[in-house]
Amino acid sequence: MTARLIDGVALSKSLRAEIGARAAALAAVGRRPGLAVLLVGDDPASAVYVRNKVKACADHGLHSVLETHPATLTQAELLARIAALNADAGVHGILVQMPLPRHIDPKAVIAAIDPAKDVDGYSTLSAGELMTNQPGLRPCTPFGCMKLIESTGVPLRGRHAVVIGRSNTVGKPMALLLLQADATVTVCHSATPDLGVHTRQADIVVAAVGRRHTLRADMVRPGAVVVDVGINRDEQGKLCGDVDFAAVREALGPAGWITPVPGGVGPMTITMLLANTVQAAEAARAAAG
Repeated sequence: MTARLIDGVALSKSLRAEIGARAAALAAVGRRPGLAVLLVGDDPASAVYVRNKVKACADHGLHSVLETHPATLTQAELLARIAALNADAGVHGILVQMPLPRHIDPKAVIAAIDPAKDVDGYSTLSAGELMTNQPGLRPCTPFGCMKLIESTGVPLRGRHAVVIGRSNTVGKPMALLLLQADATVTVCHSATPDLGVHTRQADIVVAAVGRRHTLRADMVRPGAVVVDVGINRDEQGKLCGDVDFAAVREALGPAGWITPVPGGVGPMTITMLLANTVQAAEAARAAAG
């Protein structure tokens, strides 16, 4: 028998119903949550992601503002738009879609966003809040991964979790969120000499490196929870993750859990973006008294 699937689509639907109810409660007192999305350039994948985010807002009672700018937009012009949105009381979240044209410094852009509106959770303040275990806006993908793991009912306290990848957007915040849940965490990366030595000891594995078949069947132990963050394409152009899905699912056995690609982490990322926007709107209302 194979491992059980962690259904990100079903969990996302349930969480979005709760988010919609919170957004409606805010709208009822004149505080409808608002998300501003800025797209610079004509990257096709970015355009799809942005459309999905705007649609998700509309479907769940959030107000969204979509700004599309040509790739010739200067960094100064982009920073000016962010400053205007920072000052707009009707905007509670600001998201600048990455990647940006090469002449624009993404670090400067992220730093320009009011931390209270940093719904991507990328700012230095957001990272510091996560590091010091303070409330704040968490990076959407790791936040969604935690919800997926929690949905299995597997307790994290005292368990050994291995995170494959050390990016600022997924790997590092994922490790910190797992630490907050009292897991013992190992972070592996491209310089780790024998990845399997670590993953075979793990109760939870989060694969987030962007390389197909990084995690194979001989690298997991039966009964583990595997979360696949990767988005890749196989030889036929079919979407796949970082995990050799069919083989690993078999190796995990009936006591194990695994996320599919697609249908696992993907739906959760936008869901947690909505959650962060509503959280920011709730915080703005509380601050206003």
